[in-house]
Amino acid sequence: MEPLDNSFLTYLATLFPWLGHTTYGALFLVSLLASTLLPLGSEWLLVVLLLKGHDPLACVLTATGGNTLGACTTWLAGRYGGDWLLTRLFRISEQQRQRAEAWYRRYGSSSLLFSWLPVVGDPLCLVGGLLKIRFSLFLALAGTGKLARYAAVAWLALQAERFTH
Repeated sequence: MEPLDNSFLTYLATLFPWLGHTTYGALFLVSLLASTLLPLGSEWLLVVLLLKGHDPLACVLTATGGNTLGACTTWLAGRYGGDWLLTRLFRISEQQRQRAEAWYRRYGSSSLLFSWLPVVGDPLCLVGGLLKIRFSLFLALAGTGKLARYAAVAWLALQAERFTH
């Protein structure tokens, strides 16, 4: 068996040195996974890191980056995955898909600002891919919504900490 070539990981670590810091790397990974179709939340880790004194801006940007990248994978699955991938692998029910499509009919692509919402957020990203929403528009809208959510969570956590001390 050949040894693992980790040159790509080393390259990433030089581009993004904060990923080498265990806590930020964990926040990035948990946020990424939370934005896929896995039933996982990431806000708790953001709050824990903030309460332990980590830099709020770094925490918010790290969580936003991971969560947005996870949403991009879901968009890609919708764009290129087809119905089999959606129903069999991701287990998106017809009801979830119809709910997400109803959001699109009502609010247009700006509904992607709500891609951070539980239950409907992942299907919104998926339907964005299915409906071939331009990737740059998807990235801007989903990223903005996720940034606003993490910034609000961080602000509330820091306000609560000040209030209790």
